[in-house]
Amino acid sequence: MIDPATGALPFAPGVPAATPDEALLSRRSVRAFKPDAVPLALVEEILALASRTPSGTNIQPWKVRVLAGAVRDRISAAMLEAYAVEGAESFKRPYNYYPVKWREPYLARRRKLGWDLYGLLGISRDNKAGMDAQYTRNYKFFDAPVALIFTLDADMETGSWLDYGMFLQSIMLAARAKGLDTCAQAAIANAHRVLRRELAIPDSEQIVCGMSLGYARDDIVNHLVTAREPVRSFTRFLGFE
Repeated sequence: MIDPATGALPFAPGVPAATPDEALLSRRSVRAFKPDAVPLALVEEILALASRTPSGTNIQPWKVRVLAGAVRDRISAAMLEAYAVEGAESFKRPYNYYPVKWREPYLARRRKLGWDLYGLLGISRDNKAGMDAQYTRNYKFFDAPVALIFTLDADMETGSWLDYGMFLQSIMLAARAKGLDTCAQAAIANAHRVLRRELAIPDSEQIVCGMSLGYARDDIVNHLVTAREPVRSFTRFLGFE
């Protein structure tokens, strides 16, 4: 049953979405995963479904590196070590994902998400160490058994980035249909120097983001449901009777 307060379906780890509507309404950013392995064939199937994503003149700009097992663990350890040595100030994305100058209503939405998340975890606003510990779980891929690193050729233009967003969404919805969950992670691009070194990613490719993939754990953090604006607050309907 849809939650009337959020418009989302209740959290049901491991339950496949039966319809596109269910996939959309049950998808969320999962931040706690079971250690259970995800079969390679299943990951390939999800990516094959996502490959049907439309792109301008069918150029299909996405490139994906899928990490599991010892490789995933090595990359995670390398990112955590670099973060501990370099600190947050030098761990920056090579491109601006967020606004350079925050303003309303976007700032309020961002703050609400942060406080809702930390509130669920019992992390107070003055607990900077707790916030940092939660943030660095990004570099553990939230314990997911599979991590995906997304890149595209650095000379691609804005249209390809738009196409890429649809591709990422397709992966997340296909995963939901198979009973898996995901967390798309812009924070992974902060570790671009580590990823280039450890995965031999050439300078000719831009690191877009990462994604955790696996079976969700029934953890309090995964019960977070973010608010959405009503359709009529961001849409103008023209020419309808």
